[in-house]
Amino acid sequence: MDRVTVGSANRGRLQVEVRTEGQSEVVTPAGELDHHTADLLRAPLEDALDQGRVRLVVDCSHLEFCDSTGLNVLLGARLRAEAAGGGVHLAGMLPVVARVFEITGAEAVFTVHDSLAAALAE
Repeated sequence: MDRVTVGSANRGRLQVEVRTEGQSEVVTPAGELDHHTADLLRAPLEDALDQGRVRLVVDCSHLEFCDSTGLNVLLGARLRAEAAGGGVHLAGMLPVVARVFEITGAEAVFTVHDSLAAALAE
């Protein structure tokens, strides 16, 4: 299992780790996902999809903030993954992030799991 981390201290507030576990590409953003940092998450999601990895698991357990731009990155990945026969699974959302999904209704279009282990077991 190879791990790759993208992001930099200069961009500041978001680090993203990517690894493959079985049939899933696990993407773990840590920090704040907003219009300044969204490309740090968009790039590995698009790379995974470009490589045919269509079951994406986003481990949100270290995601401290998500604005509408971040939400749109995840929605875009979901559309691409589903078009290719896969999907985006969200795991371990902290309450502050889960609230954004609840308020916008986005939780209804994602498969949401309490933990990364549960997402990988499905």
